[in-house]
Amino acid sequence: MVRKKSGFQANKILVISGGHFIHDVFSSFLAVFLPLLISKFELSMVLAGFLTVFIRLPSIFNPVIGIFSDRVDMRYLAIFAPAITAIAMSLLGAAPSYFALCFFLLIAGISAAAFHVLGPVMIARISGVNLGRGMSFWMTAGELARTAGPLFAVWLVSFLGFDQIYPAMIIGIFASIILLICLKDAAPASGTPPRDSLVRALKHLGYIMVPLTGIMISRGFMVATLIAFLPTYMVDLGKSLWFGGLTLAVLECSGAAGTFLGGTLSDKVGRQRILFAAMPASSILMLVFVYSPDWMMFPVVLFLGFCLFAVTPVNLAIVQENSGGHRGTANGLYMGISFLTTAVITVFVGWLADLFGLKTAFTISALLGLAGFPIIFFLPEVAKPVSVENET
Repeated sequence: MVRKKSGFQANKILVISGGHFIHDVFSSFLAVFLPLLISKFELSMVLAGFLTVFIRLPSIFNPVIGIFSDRVDMRYLAIFAPAITAIAMSLLGAAPSYFALCFFLLIAGISAAAFHVLGPVMIARISGVNLGRGMSFWMTAGELARTAGPLFAVWLVSFLGFDQIYPAMIIGIFASIILLICLKDAAPASGTPPRDSLVRALKHLGYIMVPLTGIMISRGFMVATLIAFLPTYMVDLGKSLWFGGLTLAVLECSGAAGTFLGGTLSDKVGRQRILFAAMPASSILMLVFVYSPDWMMFPVVLFLGFCLFAVTPVNLAIVQENSGGHRGTANGLYMGISFLTTAVITVFVGWLADLFGLKTAFTISALLGLAGFPIIFFLPEVAKPVSVENET
C-alpha cells in the first residue's frame, strides 16, 4: 500500500545517490580520455564531439522511458545501470576502432538514460516536502562523481595504461549488487499510475517545459563546452593531461557544493531567485576564466562550478513539483531535452573550435549562456503543490 507522508527517507536516498556517484564516475571518463582518443585515432574536433553524441543519443528515448515508468515497475533498469555503464566505459581504452568506441558509448548511453530518468523519480517519492533537498542529494552525488571521475580516469591511465583499464569495471558491478540488495523489495519507482491520458499529461507539462527548454539550451552551451572540452582546452594551452583533469575535477568539486546548496536554498528562498543569481554569474565567470592569467584559473573555476551547477537541482525540483502526478513522464521529457540539447551543442562547439579555435568557442558559449536570463521570468512564480508519495 502507498500512502502520503512528509518524511525524508535519508537511508534510501543515500543508497540511490551512492549508486548515482559510482555510475557517474565512469560516465565522466570520456572528457579525460578525449585527448588520448584524438591522438590514437587521429580525430578532428568534430569527430571527437560526435563521441559525446553517441553517449547521449539514447536520451532521445528518455520521454518514452519516463512514460513507461509511470505505468510499469522499471526499478531494475536503475539497479543494473552502474554495472552496465562501468563495463562499457572501462572498455574504451581497448577499443580497436572509432566504430567500436561509438558502440561502447552507445551502450553506456542507454544505461545512463534509464538511470537518470528513474533515479530522480525514486528520490522524489521519498523526499517528503523537502523536494529541493532530495534533488540536491541526488545531484551532489553526480557532481562529486564528476569530480572524482577525471582524477580516477587519469590515475587508471597512469597506473594501468590506457588499453588496460578494464579491471575498473568491478567497482560498478559491486555498486549494482548493493543497489539490488537494498532496493529489490522497494516499492515501484514511480508510485501510483496516473489516471488521465498521456495527451492531457503532455499538455499540462508544456507550460513548464517550454521555458525550461530555453533555459537548458542557454545554460547547455556553458555546461557542454566545459564538461566535454575543458581538459582538451588546457592541453591546447600547453598544460599536461594531469593539469587538465585536475581543472575539470576542481570545476566539478565546486559544482557539488553549488548543487547541494542550490537545491536546498531553493526550498527556502524560492526557485527563481536561485536562477536569477546563478545564471548570469556563470556566464561572466566563464568569460573571466577564458581571459584570465594562469594564476587566476583555479580560483575562477571554483566560483564558476559553484554557480553553474547550482541551477541543476532547482530545475529538477521545478519539474517534479509541476509534474501533476506524471513524475516519470515529466522527468523523462526534461532529461531527454537536456541530454539531446547538450549533445547537439557539443558537436556545434567542436565545429566552432575547428574553425576558430577552442578559446573563441569558449567565449561564444559563455556569451550564449546569458540568453537564458530573461526566460526565467516565464517560469511559474509559485510552484504548484506537490503530493508526495512515500513507500510504506
